[in-house]
Amino acid sequence: MASLKDLRGRISSVKATRKITKAMQMVAAAKLRRAQDQAEAARPYAEQLGKILERFGGRTVPPSAIAKLMTGTGSDATHLVVVATGERGLAGAFNTNIVRLARDHLRRLQAEGKTIKIITVGRKGADQLRRDFGKLVIDHVDLRGVRQLGYANARDIAQLIIKRFEHGEFDVATLFFSKFENIITQKPSAIQLIPVEAPPSDAMVEFEPDEAEILEDLLPRNLATKIYSALLENNAGFYASQMTAMDNATRNAGDMVDRYTLEYNRARQAMITRELIEIISGAEAV
Repeated sequence: MASLKDLRGRISSVKATRKITKAMQMVAAAKLRRAQDQAEAARPYAEQLGKILERFGGRTVPPSAIAKLMTGTGSDATHLVVVATGERGLAGAFNTNIVRLARDHLRRLQAEGKTIKIITVGRKGADQLRRDFGKLVIDHVDLRGVRQLGYANARDIAQLIIKRFEHGEFDVATLFFSKFENIITQKPSAIQLIPVEAPPSDAMVEFEPDEAEILEDLLPRNLATKIYSALLENNAGFYASQMTAMDNATRNAGDMVDRYTLEYNRARQAMITRELIEIISGAEAV
């Protein structure tokens, strides 16, 4: 049985931990509101860009290096998998769920005999994927020094992907992230970045300027917007998961304090009772 000194030390340690988890919960809750607003504000813009690209569905797109972002290379032999996770942990299963979905996709591609290349965004996903697919990771984007996510961060990632595509390094690119639904639910998701998924359209649309000039600007912007929206969704989901995880940790710490306090009181009472018995026994012996 633990001594009274040991129990006092445990109680003090757990109380200190509870203060930290409570503080982290409050910080995550404060950041969540802003992150949620940003994620929800980006959705309509991404959706509208997608609808504009749908107007090109079924049309003969003028051949060009940029247009291949929409039409593809005509092959799916080499796949680029972009996995976006958080830079930090202490957020429950948030990062693990994204990696699990990406890992299932990677194993499915391997079973089909495809060539796979991986770009990781976020340290936690990179650490987990390196255990099983370390040789397939060709690049990593570190966002630890970014205080506030901006469109420029997504644009840099998009340019990295486009540059590799233009060099013929892959045929299909897929992005994995977590879609924020509410504080309780964050859904690991995947979207195809290249080629752009544009369903056939029967709409008769005339473009001014011509299609090639529009696509030259629109396709890279669409790619960056999808990545930016995914990063914002991830950001909101991370803080929601962290807030929930720290709330659970705070409750668990409180339960431990109660349990250790009860054990301490019982041990103290037993010690007092034993001392009283010894005193009474000594008095009777005299």
